[in-house]
Amino acid sequence: MKALGLILAGGNNHRMKELSQKRAIGAMPIAGSYRSIDFALSNMSNSHIQKVGVITQYNAGSLHTHLSSSKWWDFGRKQGGLFVFTPNMTPENSNWFRGTADAIYQNMNFLKSSHEPYVIITSADCVYKMDYNELLEYHIDKKADVTVVVKDMDNIRDVDRYGTVKMNEESRICEFEEKPVIAKSNTISCGIYVIRRRLLIELLERCAEEDQYDFVKDVLIRYRDVKRIFGYKIKDYWRNIASVEDYFETNMDFLKPEVREYFFHEYPTIYSKVDDLPPAKYNVGSGIKNSLVASGCIVNGTIEDSIIFKKSYIGSNCYIKNSIILNDVYIGDNVHIENCIVESRGTIAANSYYKGENGINIVVERNNRYMI
Repeated sequence: MKALGLILAGGNNHRMKELSQKRAIGAMPIAGSYRSIDFALSNMSNSHIQKVGVITQYNAGSLHTHLSSSKWWDFGRKQGGLFVFTPNMTPENSNWFRGTADAIYQNMNFLKSSHEPYVIITSADCVYKMDYNELLEYHIDKKADVTVVVKDMDNIRDVDRYGTVKMNEESRICEFEEKPVIAKSNTISCGIYVIRRRLLIELLERCAEEDQYDFVKDVLIRYRDVKRIFGYKIKDYWRNIASVEDYFETNMDFLKPEVREYFFHEYPTIYSKVDDLPPAKYNVGSGIKNSLVASGCIVNGTIEDSIIFKKSYIGSNCYIKNSIILNDVYIGDNVHIENCIVESRGTIAANSYYKGENGINIVVERNNRYMI
């Protein structure tokens, strides 16, 4: 592969509310056994990109633990590898990453010491599958300076939190607005870019000289009429975890047979760190309907239209519907949970009742499970 990869996994998103208080968005659990960064890493590996850098910052402890071994995504090799970058204090700089452009600039040695002619930049908070080879071929054929992956959204009311673009007949981007108050287009940027490595170095150094820190505003939008910036439109599944509602709906999509088939059974595969856990155990009296239950779980109650993550315990006579139970949750007997996300390592006392009446309710309980 003629490109190296950069995954931006350092940002904080307040729209995730309590879910982002203990983990980076890139470490958010997905579909029972995955983390959101697994999709970007798997796409890199499946596209035969051998050298990948992950830039982290906010609340990155669990993300670093997840990335502690690169073998799960086949980056444990002599050539290339997986590199994790965090903010560093140096005699020249004592700042945290102040934006996406600044995050890459502060790790400029990674770019300058590499030999690949192109860089593929993506974020860690999107769920999708993509062959970056096809993207790179498109970029080269168009003789583009930058290529932006874009997607048409069905509902224009959903695009105000993204960057929106307009393209001409040859797919060159002629308008680019970042999170517009009123969207003029339903075509959004997916946060995936291809750029020549030397051009990226040049633009980032210019940004640093002028105290500009954001890749979208200070590179893509600023140089839209100067550089040849093209859009590469995708039609396959793509979701961004931008809010609690987005996170909930993305997980619930995996209860659809066509989505499970696409991600779990169709080539290429999505990889993740594997825990040595026994299969889920369903005791007498349990009932499961249209749900995903991960390894290490013990189920005694009824589960409908829900996702239960690893090492969770569901007590007797429990009823869980349209909910997400994150890792290592203990739920006592006679508990009713509906339209909720239960935070990981929580303990729900017996006879509790939780229901999201106006949207999704986030349940954070820190009871001592051994005292119940």
